[in-house]
Amino acid sequence: MKFRKHATVVAAVAALAMGSGVASADPIGDFVSPPRDAASYEPTPLGDPFFDAPAGFESAAPGTVFTTRSVAVPKLSQPVTATQYLFRSTDSKDRPIVAATTLLVPTAPWGAGPRPVVSFNPATDSLGNACAPSYTLPRGTNAEVDSVNNFLDRNYAVVVTDYQGPRQAYSAGRVEGHTVLDGLRAVVNDQATGLSPASPVGITGYSGGAIASGWAAQLAPSYAPELNIAGVAFGGPPTDYSILRQSLNGHIGAGLYMAATFGLAREYPELNAFVNDNGRRLSLIYRDQCSDFLSYSGIFMIDQAALQNDPAAFFDPVVQKVVNENRMGALEPDAPVYIYQGIQDFLIPKEGAENLYRDWCGQGAVVHLEEIPGEHTIAEDTGSPGAFDWLAQRLGGAPTPTECTLTVK
Repeated sequence: MKFRKHATVVAAVAALAMGSGVASADPIGDFVSPPRDAASYEPTPLGDPFFDAPAGFESAAPGTVFTTRSVAVPKLSQPVTATQYLFRSTDSKDRPIVAATTLLVPTAPWGAGPRPVVSFNPATDSLGNACAPSYTLPRGTNAEVDSVNNFLDRNYAVVVTDYQGPRQAYSAGRVEGHTVLDGLRAVVNDQATGLSPASPVGITGYSGGAIASGWAAQLAPSYAPELNIAGVAFGGPPTDYSILRQSLNGHIGAGLYMAATFGLAREYPELNAFVNDNGRRLSLIYRDQCSDFLSYSGIFMIDQAALQNDPAAFFDPVVQKVVNENRMGALEPDAPVYIYQGIQDFLIPKEGAENLYRDWCGQGAVVHLEEIPGEHTIAEDTGSPGAFDWLAQRLGGAPTPTECTLTVK
């Protein structure tokens, strides 16, 4: 039985390798004898000096802008001024990093008061630099531009941050929350944008984007209390690895689950000690892949235990510490929150959203949980209009909710 399992994993790794573009000076040698250093598994640089960290960046305050450039973004519903920023942020272990964001400001005048700004966090769910919004938006390949247009049509400014950070640490909550908040700091403090530190801020995203949005909400009171966050709305949130291990690992969502663990290891390299050579081979193959490839690789339904030295590694104290640090819900958001969740979602089960609702409400936060019919994709389509309208009410100054509410449709 063990031999068959090992042979299946090797066959899957070989099949993936045939269709991948592993970037390495010696890809065959690395595949035969995978390297042990963590840097070998980080994303390949784009070769664009715009993303290079300037000398001494570590001493700058979070949110400090180092450089900007104008870009053209196709497929937008409104004429905009589009600007990319490189700014100082903080990783999951509170170390300084640089990150990038793209700001879209409609050319139409706003009117009275500062223009609202929405931090829209697409479900990047990827490990490569060419998958980040700063790369996909100017090329017209971002899969969620319709949601960006929804907010541009309301005449809001929209900021789309490369929230996974320079290591493309997919699923690592702390770095994602930090980069979202610092991306907002970067744009609202730039007088040339027409925005203002007083601009009302909305934060939103679905699925992988909900990780960034939820973590930004709960880190904001301590990390960026000066931001005027009016509301946070997100859906289908992956809140807890303990739940995702049951719903994704070894099932049709296994490709994304493996990619998420590889992304997490980029922020927590201590996790690499638990990976065997097949796991390293897959990490090499995945290192620059975007969400479509990662999703389709789920057809192999590989169990993460087959990629580890110890099948029970998930329960090791070192791993559990990382899992607990990335479980959403331990910190209370100041801003009101709207969560929507598909009742029949078998990829991201509703227990995660329900646990988060109870955790935050128990701490005194104001949360509305909307449970709606459908699995993951259907719930996004049917749930996002209500979430976007709720966020627009908060940005428009409608009375803020004062208590937690739960609706099941």
